[in-house]
Amino acid sequence: MSIQDRFCPKCGKITEEEGLCGECQVTSTRWFTCDKRAVSTHCPSCDAIKVSSTWTDSTKERAEIAPDLAKSAVHLHPEVKKAVIDVTVVDMTVNRSRGYLEIRGELYDKPVHDKCMVELVWHKEQCDRCNRISGSYYEGVVQFRADGRLPSKYETHMALTIAQQTEDNLQSGGERLSFINDMTEIRDGVDITIGSQHIGVLICKNIIAKMGGRYTTHPKLVGEKNGRQLFRITYALRIPRFQKQDIVYSRGKYGEVDRVESNHIRVMDLGDGSFRAMKDDDVERIIGNARDALEAQVVFSDKDIIGILDPDTGRTIEFKKFAWMCARPGDTLNIVRDGEQILVVR
Repeated sequence: MSIQDRFCPKCGKITEEEGLCGECQVTSTRWFTCDKRAVSTHCPSCDAIKVSSTWTDSTKERAEIAPDLAKSAVHLHPEVKKAVIDVTVVDMTVNRSRGYLEIRGELYDKPVHDKCMVELVWHKEQCDRCNRISGSYYEGVVQFRADGRLPSKYETHMALTIAQQTEDNLQSGGERLSFINDMTEIRDGVDITIGSQHIGVLICKNIIAKMGGRYTTHPKLVGEKNGRQLFRITYALRIPRFQKQDIVYSRGKYGEVDRVESNHIRVMDLGDGSFRAMKDDDVERIIGNARDALEAQVVFSDKDIIGILDPDTGRTIEFKKFAWMCARPGDTLNIVRDGEQILVVR
């Protein structure tokens, strides 16, 4: 011991630094606090979790949430290092659990250890999305229709699938209020009731990207909130008069629609297999669609003639064989009827 040695003013031990020694610092420092209660708010309808004032979708069970919830009640001193918190959770009732925590760490290079208990409260509250859905809230309706005709079952199914996929993508991206409230099939098409204007625009754009067409918006003022005007928007979506694989008749020839453009269509001539563009007004009749074609078995196939078995009459029918037809005896071809006329389609 020398006159240059430093002493702890509390216990008198020699220290390397000014002030209290490590042990006295530990004993005089409140190195952690533990809240008596920790509350978890979740939606009983969709299991979303509320953090502060924000709802977040979650698939976690109570057993997964409880340890982190209990740890959130512990507040450590900034100087605590290498902290480890072990948690044991015991369920008391449906809405209450107890978390028993054992806390270890280092404070001023000295090991510290203690225990505490926190009550876990499981609070139920309807989330923002479920509250809007249950209250039949909506901001618009997408009216899916076809121009000059009724949509086919295939088109209706495709529109519903695209709408559902759009909702799933937005929900997974965090847009909880971009939801579909209802999808109603009617004679003229489908009405899709939506929870936000953003999802309405995306549904229209995604359907048009897949099926063609156009849409117009028709806003209607429904009130005010916080000085801001509130509108509900009708999205009038119209897919084209023609759809891919339609069988059309024009100027004595039959063709299968290969592509639909804004004011014309591209068809494959079912006679010689060539492609050509024609205006919508050039089409005299729509015979049907190749997706609804019947299967007919190939009986024989020569260089220029092909014979198929009529599935209705059992008679053999001969056709001129074109380059686009690729079939051998025993294969099947797709056929569409136009009255007494039978057409081989792709």
